[in-house]
Amino acid sequence: MFDFLEGYDVLGAFWMTVKLTALSAVGSLIWGTLLAGMRVSPVPLMRGFGTAYVNIVRNIPLTVIILFSSLGLADIFGMTLGAHDFKVQGFRLAVLGLVAYTAAFVCEAIRSGINTVPMGQAEAARAIGLSFSQTLTLIVLPQAFRSVIGPLANVLIALTKNTTVAAAIGVAEAAYLMKTMIENEAQTLLIGAVFAFGFVVLTLPTGLILGWLSKRLAVKR
Repeated sequence: MFDFLEGYDVLGAFWMTVKLTALSAVGSLIWGTLLAGMRVSPVPLMRGFGTAYVNIVRNIPLTVIILFSSLGLADIFGMTLGAHDFKVQGFRLAVLGLVAYTAAFVCEAIRSGINTVPMGQAEAARAIGLSFSQTLTLIVLPQAFRSVIGPLANVLIALTKNTTVAAAIGVAEAAYLMKTMIENEAQTLLIGAVFAFGFVVLTLPTGLILGWLSKRLAVKR
């Protein structure tokens, strides 16, 4: 029944999806946290940049960003991110595009968590001489992260599914292999079912584990 899978590296394609997700998730968390800090910064220039970045990037389709990473950064500006192999270059550019896009949503999730922290705590921190950056990193962000584990889990699940867009620039992840198999085989429904099941296996445990963690670490107020 599943003879059509022979000759195709399905596990390798999903492993590529996992690598795209993991690297993009780490990059998005770092960049998104910095953007959230900018959005609540007392410095108008930083606050304006963070606001403009989030509002612009969130309203651009991910496909456009991924294609710009490949056609714009690589082909026009010659940015290869240190890769000499075309496949490695495509992978790194896909991660860059996914980070740039997903960080906007991570930023908004973290900012919503920052807004749940009582203002009195920040005022008390300033009263004892802590700077804005110290107040943010030592007092506000630890509580904010605990309150937004659930929303961040949703962003991570969306990121896992968004990695399929990397197929547009030739990254050999799951969606790219599925397209190839559908073109070569006459088992469209079974191929779709196999890859749908694969993504369920990737995303369902993530949602369950992070949902449990969100309840376990919820800030009691």
